[in-house]
Amino acid sequence: MNAPESPAPIRLTSFSHGGGCGCKIAPGVLAEILKSSSRFPVPPQLLVGIETADDAAVYQLNDEQAIVATTDFFMPIVDDPYDFGRIAATNAISDVYAMGGTPIMALALVAMPIDRLPVETIRAIIEGGESVCAAAGIPIAGGHTIDSVEPIYGLVVLGVVHPKNLKRNAGARAGDKLILGKPLGVGVLSAALKKEALSPEGYAAMIDNTTRLNVSGRSLSTLEGVHALTDVTGFGLLGHALEISRGSRLQMRISMQQVPLIDGVARLAADGFVTGASGRNWAGYGADVRLGSGIGAVEQALLTDPQTSGGLLVACDPASVDEVLEIFRRDGFAAAAVIGELEMGEPLVIVD
Repeated sequence: MNAPESPAPIRLTSFSHGGGCGCKIAPGVLAEILKSSSRFPVPPQLLVGIETADDAAVYQLNDEQAIVATTDFFMPIVDDPYDFGRIAATNAISDVYAMGGTPIMALALVAMPIDRLPVETIRAIIEGGESVCAAAGIPIAGGHTIDSVEPIYGLVVLGVVHPKNLKRNAGARAGDKLILGKPLGVGVLSAALKKEALSPEGYAAMIDNTTRLNVSGRSLSTLEGVHALTDVTGFGLLGHALEISRGSRLQMRISMQQVPLIDGVARLAADGFVTGASGRNWAGYGADVRLGSGIGAVEQALLTDPQTSGGLLVACDPASVDEVLEIFRRDGFAAAAVIGELEMGEPLVIVD
């Protein structure tokens, strides 16, 4: 008598129409949705709201303390439930670091198709998130769960920052250098994974990139030479670079040759492993980008590639470049690199 066949392993990515930060609403559509949201008065204690599409809200409590509040959640970007939980938690906590803050606690947001996913799988997702929060030194102090059609997991994260150390995605100055902390390519890797074309080495690189906490933001916030700070997520490098450009009312130049890439992603992009979000991103903000003659379809796809738990993007005084890079290297971001600069001119991004 033949032994019964083991059930096929569950592929979490098969449940979701889009994974990770590639699920974000396209920037053009989001702008249309939110265009009237700023008409209501806000208290002076709200130091950061939605006005420049920054990474988190910041509310000042007193002369020494401000609360940083953010939330982020999405559908699976990988099939391993523990890794999915780790990636989602790392991504959510990153917004606090991107404001120069220190996370203090989190709340879990859990939406799962209870009738289709085993309890063990859901538990592994939550345990993955807990492991990252433990690494960040914060508790998951509560949360909310619902039964959902697609698996969704993420966090509400609260942090603290001294008001004088608060860093925004606006405030860059002409002459500032632009530094990227992590290499690009997570969306390309996720597209290859979904089509079962990603090598074990590619998967390992993807997990390493997406689960590395952006702790450097805390140290960068104390540097006077750091004038603007954000993280690169669903809108891709160009989208988040444009936020700095627009918020600072400056023109930005990026050198494609200096942009760090995860090993192998350029080849995968050339083979067609590109997310739909990349095209939606370009449609949303391409009018404010100037691509040089040497920038082709592959480069455009990489520059608009949605990054889940991507790197910090720093605008700093040229005299602070070495110190910024030293902080990144100390924290394990070996690929951190100067990729461009800001100058006087119309707010747009030029890529050579």
